[in-house]
Formats: sequence, C-alpha cells, structure tokens
Amino acid sequence: MDTGALHKISYGLYVIGARKGQKFNAQIANTVIQVSSVPPRISVCLNKDILTHDFIYDSQAFTVSILAQDTPLDFIGRFGFKSGRETDKLKGINYKIGQTGAPIVLDNALAYLEAEVISEADAGTHTIFLAEVVEAETLMDGEQITYAYYQQVKGGRTPKSAPSYIEKRREDTKGWQNMNVLSAAMSMIPR
Repeated sequence: MDTGALHKISYGLYVIGARKGQKFNAQIANTVIQVSSVPPRISVCLNKDILTHDFIYDSQAFTVSILAQDTPLDFIGRFGFKSGRETDKLKGINYKIGQTGAPIVLDNALAYLEAEVISEADAGTHTIFLAEVVEAETLMDGEQITYAYYQQVKGGRTPKSAPSYIEKRREDTKGWQNMNVLSAAMSMIPR
C-alpha cells in the first residue's frame, strides 16, 4: 500500500479549546471538518490519551480557532507539543470564554467556532466528536494555515498522537530506503 497517497489530503490547523469544571485546556489539531451546513455541524478527531479529549468528553463542548498562515511556530508548538497536564497553555494568551464555557483562543485566529457535541464515534486510538455549531465569528481577513504549509514552509512536524502519524519504515540497502513520516493530521497534541 502506498501510504504516501494520504499526503495528498488537505488539512488546516486549528486550536481546539475545552473545559472540565473550572479548568481550561487547548490543543492544536488538523482534523476539523464541516459535516453539514443546515444545521451547521462539524467534527473533530482527537487522541484518547490527550487532556483536551477528556475535557470535551466531560463537558460535551469545544471551540475551534482557525489559525492564520503567519501563526508563529512557537505558538503552534505551545498547543501542539506541550501537555496541559504539566503547563497552563493559555497563560499569557489572548482568549475569551464562549457561551459553552470553553476557551476561545483569539491570538493568530482568523475566526472561531463554538460547538456542542451531539455524538461520538470510536476510531480506535481516537474519538470522532460530531458537534453542532452554536456560535461563530470572523475575527480578521487572511489566509488560513494549512498542514502542508506548516510542514513544507515552516518545517513543522507531527507527534505520534496525531491521527495521521505513520511510523517511518526502515529498509536495508538492497533497494529499500527510509520513508518520511506521514504527518498530515493533527490532533497534534501529545496530551
């Protein structure tokens, strides 16, 4: 099977915000899709081991901040390669609390969506949350950062917790060669 074909699927980069009780967390993901327009519904696929997954599972709500193309790598890394179990990822970040009670990250965001979960599907190591959009706002004009841009132009990488992570295949010198890590999807957060 040519898993490289999966590299041709297009993705954006998003900050997913959620709350559990009085605690907030957020993570980078690239697995947000619009499912329907009437009613407006979206889905997000997140690794079950990640803290934001637990927060969404508990609160049944989340936010999506759609990131601009010029979002700095350190901002993406803050939400993609640090755990909310060990650090307050929202400290020093411009955000507000939405009507669902979840945090909406405003820094580097073109727009945001707030959603309430209506169903879940088990996807093995991940859960797909299907949700109805209850609020949305455009914050500024600009180009959205795609996952391809993040990887090819900014030199970003994918953690093992991402839905599209595929382990490198090592092959011997008789015609085999190392393959690049397939890293298109991004629930991108290690927790």
